[in-house]
Amino acid sequence: MKRVVRYFLEGLLYVIPLAATVYILYTIFVTVDSWLGLPVPGAGFLLTIAGITAIGFLASNVLTRGLLSLVAALFEKMPVIKLIYSAIKDLIGAFVGEKKSFDKPVLVTLTRDGHAKAIGFVTRESLEAYGLHDHVAVYLPQSYNFAGNLLLFPKEQVQPLEMDSSEAMTFLVSGGVSGKQPNIEQTPS
Repeated sequence: MKRVVRYFLEGLLYVIPLAATVYILYTIFVTVDSWLGLPVPGAGFLLTIAGITAIGFLASNVLTRGLLSLVAALFEKMPVIKLIYSAIKDLIGAFVGEKKSFDKPVLVTLTRDGHAKAIGFVTRESLEAYGLHDHVAVYLPQSYNFAGNLLLFPKEQVQPLEMDSSEAMTFLVSGGVSGKQPNIEQTPS
């Protein structure tokens, strides 16, 4: 009987993530299709991907970059729209584009004795504008959640990690369950 229960639990480990992924993708496809009113399942989603790619092409083209920049500048001047637009633009820009913010994984010493540590990402190297000349901004994502905390640490408490930022994010967001184990080498203090 224990073997049957074990097989059932192992089956859940495979079935639940697969089913949840299929359900989420199906919901996205159906939602996008309903917005565009297309009768062919998935056509709206593919059309949306093609449209976004086309806008990316136009944004990288010298002839149309000015027009798209003009629209962006207009959004950034409207009182309430500016807040929404800037927040979303900064969030997306943190993960993709030329100004990625989560590309410097670090190990932070949280306590004076050096026993408690956290993995995060340096998001700003200089905090001189805040009067903190020897500090850096480190974002600490929360596990199983798309949230986190921005903490400011003295530079000597922040140690760069030799790992890809996507591996570090996978490790952190999964609570240390998924992803490659970080190579944390202790340096003498």
